Amino acid sequence: MKPVLKNGIAILSPQGFIDGNNVAALLSIDDVEAILNLKTDMVLVSLKKVIFFNKNGLDSFINLFKKIQKKNNATVGFCDYDTNKYKAIKKFFEDEIYFSLFKTQEIAHLFSSSYKDQNKTILIYSNDNSQRSAIAIELHNNGHNPIVAQSKEEYEKKHSDYEHTIDSTFLGQMGQKIAMRVTGNAIIYTISDFLDVEINENFNMEYHNNSLNVGFRLFIFDAYKVIAMNVHALNFFSKLSSSAAEYNASICFTGMSFIKTPKEFKETLEDSGILFYNELDDILLDKKLLEELGASSAANIKNKRVLNKKNVAELPRFIDAAVSTIEMMTNAKAVKESAEIHNLEIKDKADKIASSIGYYGDIDGMIILVFPRGIAKKACELLIGENTDDSELILDTLAELVNIVGGNIKTLLSNENVSVNITLPRTYKDIDSLLEVVDGRKGVQVNLSFDDNKFLFFLTR
Repeated sequence: MKPVLKNGIAILSPQGFIDGNNVAALLSIDDVEAILNLKTDMVLVSLKKVIFFNKNGLDSFINLFKKIQKKNNATVGFCDYDTNKYKAIKKFFEDEIYFSLFKTQEIAHLFSSSYKDQNKTILIYSNDNSQRSAIAIELHNNGHNPIVAQSKEEYEKKHSDYEHTIDSTFLGQMGQKIAMRVTGNAIIYTISDFLDVEINENFNMEYHNNSLNVGFRLFIFDAYKVIAMNVHALNFFSKLSSSAAEYNASICFTGMSFIKTPKEFKETLEDSGILFYNELDDILLDKKLLEELGASSAANIKNKRVLNKKNVAELPRFIDAAVSTIEMMTNAKAVKESAEIHNLEIKDKADKIASSIGYYGDIDGMIILVFPRGIAKKACELLIGENTDDSELILDTLAELVNIVGGNIKTLLSNENVSVNITLPRTYKDIDSLLEVVDGRKGVQVNLSFDDNKFLFFLTR
């Protein structure tokens, strides 16, 4: 199967059935070598003429994608699919979609560097907020004017008014998608079935610990699908609660039934500090309770991590990822004013909001961005699609923006063969709650300005 160059994109067009048995016949060694040597920034597999595929068949192409990305960092993925094929791919790979999905070749072309006719107004929609933001930013960066539909109904209503529309599209190069969600700065884990010793293997402890380090203080285990737990799971959650106490964090269970689980297990968990609620909405719909449980508070951590040379060496890349994203979205040039190593210092706390994001892997640390409200609002206008003074909406959108910054950091480090994962962003509506989280931590503070508006970047561990 030979690739065909179309509009600067290399297109592979398999036909018929794609399964684990016939992909080797479709892709010879010579074909793979020819693809790897192509001078293009995008390689896609068209599914237009594919009647059937399974996960094993797609895995063979994904292995090819990995080789392409390792050699030239090209965008790779699939295109020309219908809704059923799109849902099947998302289901097969769930939270490990590191490749891109474009509904058509025409949509893919809009993201390609070979697209010459810029300044197109494009209506976009995704039910994934992070993807919606990523698509809007990529299009904006490519010289287009994206219009974000805030709901599927709005997208369908306005669809016929635009020459270019985008849905059922996924930008895999924007980084990892974490298998958990955040609401009101609470991380929600969904657990189910019978909980036993395997909870130790299935729970991503490294991610959890880095979320604590970044400033998350409320972790909810939505347990309405849990049948029962044994003593191994009991010990796991008791230890998890004890470690959370070092950060003054709260751990809650919602919807947990104790019909088949001994009642004394609940008493043991309560003694360890875990709180129980009947339903998830008992927390999420109670704004006051949600804020109290997730409030930042100074943590008495014995082993505070010291910023090391590995992190400082990557500082220019971290700053580039943050500044370039904000410059692009505000049309304002950043001016660096100073850079010093000390505890976080914010002299003027008024009318400022902040966000933090963590990274871990080959190196680990935490990045904090402090915005004047006006800059945050302007930077978020592209993602919101309109002007707003809604503080909660601005904070939620700021988290999406910082998530994009995290994805850019992951990509820049990957280009230097430094592998990291990214936590979800934590936002702060006031500076005092941020200062409590980073109390006693030294880091590199870089003060910048955007059109005379002060902006602060802080790197710590």
